[in-house]
Amino acid sequence: MAMNHVTTLECTLCGATYDPDQVIYTCPEHEGVKGILEVNYDYDSIQDNFDAPLDGDIRSQWKYSAFLPVDDDADIISLKEGGTDHYNAPQLSERLGVETRVKDDGRNPTGVLKDRATSVAVTKARHAGRDVITCASTGNAAASLAGYAARAGMDCRIFVPGNAPEEKLAQPLVYGADVLGVNGSYDEAYDLSLEVTESYGWYNRNAAINPFQVEGKRTVGHELAEQTQDDVPDWLVFSMGDGCTIYGGWKGFREFYDLGYVDDTPKMLGVQAEGASAIHDAFHRHESASDVAETIADSIAVGRPRNTVKACRALEESGGTSVLVSDEEILDAERILGSTEGIYAEPAGAAPVAGVRAALADGIIEEDETVLVVVTGYGLKDTKSAMKAGDEVQHIDADLLEVERLYHDELIRHSD
Repeated sequence: MAMNHVTTLECTLCGATYDPDQVIYTCPEHEGVKGILEVNYDYDSIQDNFDAPLDGDIRSQWKYSAFLPVDDDADIISLKEGGTDHYNAPQLSERLGVETRVKDDGRNPTGVLKDRATSVAVTKARHAGRDVITCASTGNAAASLAGYAARAGMDCRIFVPGNAPEEKLAQPLVYGADVLGVNGSYDEAYDLSLEVTESYGWYNRNAAINPFQVEGKRTVGHELAEQTQDDVPDWLVFSMGDGCTIYGGWKGFREFYDLGYVDDTPKMLGVQAEGASAIHDAFHRHESASDVAETIADSIAVGRPRNTVKACRALEESGGTSVLVSDEEILDAERILGSTEGIYAEPAGAAPVAGVRAALADGIIEEDETVLVVVTGYGLKDTKSAMKAGDEVQHIDADLLEVERLYHDELIRHSD
């Protein structure tokens, strides 16, 4: 085993360090899961082993294998995650009133950005000789983990809250996972997943506590840095649930800046739903009204986020900030993103668009700045919400006159 480019796991609260070769989730000096660990690297070693050209040709996230915390002799479990395109979005830009680009990470193998983290988790779990891998999830991580576990030939057992969307549960079931619906909230399912990890030794993929999950997610920042190196946006926008994704995106982008691969970094804008605002409240030093999450955007419906420290660090270090949006604004953003650019996002994936609108209205984003929003999940993950976002089906008889009735004025104009 060799993971020489990873130096330590460091507690974000007390600074205690641990051997990165052991399976450890949080700092034992702190009760519960407060002692979240940061993965530290020897960047001289990374640079010695990273020789891929930054030419925009990204086949998968494993282009950046030199940066990823896996052993040299590990068999990589991959479904070709990463390498997602980013697009100019002229019609969306016109609609929002600010130059906007989109990176659609809903194009990952199971339809979600989390595949980046899951590939790393399953690779490490199998290399460590674990037979069972688990996590708690509102649906996306469940589908992602189940798919990669199937690829690895591992048993997968997932804990989901009772109100998880059925569409998201279909995926892990097809992938052959045991899906255990917990009669309670996501946080209760999460706590149960920790109990079984401690009791049975199952490998836990939970991104909020497994320190290596953020490291997989940071490849989205590497990709964005490479893809925008000649035109770094002023703002990079992510939705926030547990806080892992926005920090991963920031850490990856900042690494490429620190290593001299790009000349600038964006400000990070974190977007949360009004009914799940814990990270926003912490960043702005507001008192949280409740630790119960209530939002249509189930992927970010987290009442007690475990990575608040890292998420706030991303916002602060980048000179960015966070905003809140309503469920109605999220659904409207889902429809706008689809109808302007043909990008189908689940609610949490569309939330960044709603966040840009809110930030523009509040004067946080200026009209002469540039924005890049990251879509984290595909729309088919939650078709019930999509039906609320779009217009209703118009039922007609099988009669040409019915079509003429609907489009009479348009047909007249075209015939002139």
